[in-house]
Amino acid sequence: MKKFILIILLFLNQINFAQIDTTFLKSSGIELNSQTDSSTFALPLSLRFQKSTSVFDPLNSEIDYKILAGVGTISLGTGILVHIYQRNAWWKDQRSTFHFQNDWNYARWIDKVGHFYGGAVLAHLFSAGLESANIQSETAAIWGSSLAMAFQLYVEIEDGFGPNWGFSPGDAAANLLGTGFMLGQYYFPYLKNFQPRFSYYPSKKFKDGLHKGNSIDDYEGQKYWISLRLKNILPEDVSDYWPEFLNISFGMGVKNLDGLGGGTNEFYIALDLDAESLPLYGSGWQFVKNSLNFIHFPMPGLRISPKGAFFLFLF
Repeated sequence: MKKFILIILLFLNQINFAQIDTTFLKSSGIELNSQTDSSTFALPLSLRFQKSTSVFDPLNSEIDYKILAGVGTISLGTGILVHIYQRNAWWKDQRSTFHFQNDWNYARWIDKVGHFYGGAVLAHLFSAGLESANIQSETAAIWGSSLAMAFQLYVEIEDGFGPNWGFSPGDAAANLLGTGFMLGQYYFPYLKNFQPRFSYYPSKKFKDGLHKGNSIDDYEGQKYWISLRLKNILPEDVSDYWPEFLNISFGMGVKNLDGLGGGTNEFYIALDLDAESLPLYGSGWQFVKNSLNFIHFPMPGLRISPKGAFFLFLF
C-alpha cells in the first residue's frame, strides 16, 4: 500500500512540474522539447523555471549535507581570499572611525551599476550552490540573495572605516537592488528576459600604469549591459522571425574620470548572444550557460552617445 501511495505521489508531482514549466515556457516564448531537463535542481536564479514549492517530492526532499558543506567551504574560502585581497588593496594601514560618505557621482554612476551587477552575480552563485544540495528553489532563492547582500554589506562596513572613503548609502542601495532583482526573477519569471551583463578591456590609463588602483576600480575599462531576450518580448508575429540565440543589449561606460564627479558617460547598443540557446542540457550545463549570460561577448554595436560610432566587435 505504501509503495502504491508513493507511485501516486510521484505521478502527481511530475504532472504538476510539467504543467508549471510548460506554462512558464509558453508565457516566455520558449518551447520545451524532449531533451530539456525540466526537473533539474541546480538551476541558477535567472534561468530557473518556476516550480511549486508546496509539492512534496519524495525522491528529492532530503538535503545533501556533503554538497552543502562543500558549497559552504568554497564560499567561506572565497570570502576569505576576497577579504585578504581587499584588505591589502584598500584597508591595510588605513583605518579611521566608522563614518558615512555619499559618493553618488564620483565615477559618473558606473560604480553603482557595478554594485548592482555584483549583487546579481553573487545571488546567482549562492542560489545555484544551495540548489545543488537539494535546497528547495524558493528557499535557495531567498537565502542566495540574502547571503549575497550580507557579503556586500560586510564590504561596505569595512569601507566605512576607510579614511579616504566611508560607508556609501548609494553602494548599499545598489547592492540591495542587484540581489533583489535576482530574487524577483524567481517570483516574476518575466524578469528573466532582462539579463545584467559585463565586459572589460583595460583602459589606456591602466595599461600605461597611470591608474593607481586595480582592475576592480578601472571604471574606464568597464561596461555594464542589460540584455533583452527579444524572442520572448516582441509581439508573436514578429518574434516568430527573430533568432532565438540573438539578444539586444544596452550598455554604459565612462571616460575621462577625475574622481570628483567629472567625466563623460557613454551609451551603447549592441547585438548579444543568448547562451541558453546552446543545445546542452542538464543541471550542470544549465549553470554554465546561465553563468555565461552574465558576460557580454564581442559583437557588432554602436556608441550612441556622446559621439556616434560603429564597432565591428564592441566589448
